[in-house]
Amino acid sequence: MRHSNSGKKLSRTPAHRKALLHNLAKALLIHGRIRTTEVKAKELRGVVEPLISLAKRNDLHSRRLAYRVLCDYALVKRLFDEIGPQFAGVPGGYTRVMKLAMPRKGDNAPMAIIELTRQPEAKTEAPAKAESAE
Repeated sequence: MRHSNSGKKLSRTPAHRKALLHNLAKALLIHGRIRTTEVKAKELRGVVEPLISLAKRNDLHSRRLAYRVLCDYALVKRLFDEIGPQFAGVPGGYTRVMKLAMPRKGDNAPMAIIELTRQPEAKTEAPAKAESAE
């Protein structure tokens, strides 16, 4: 019986499932938006949203807890310095899952896009450099 066992198994062992979700969380925090299956996207919310809540607290213990999931000091720094302040004053709902109309071609799995609800502002320096190069 599955008493008090929450979450989907995703046809993986517990260690493989943990590694998968941690890698998806890293990709989401780096890129801001990723495309994956619906079930994985819904499970990923349970990993990423607590990380953003930790980033809002912004203390040493929170950084160490975030490092346990992300295993990358640069990404933890980005989470706490860039992503966390964007969600200051927001009580929750840091991610959005949008279902895609077309399933995956190989196995017909339902696909979705998961993204952060607040994206970092695009820096306008890149187009200025391109214009000056011309």
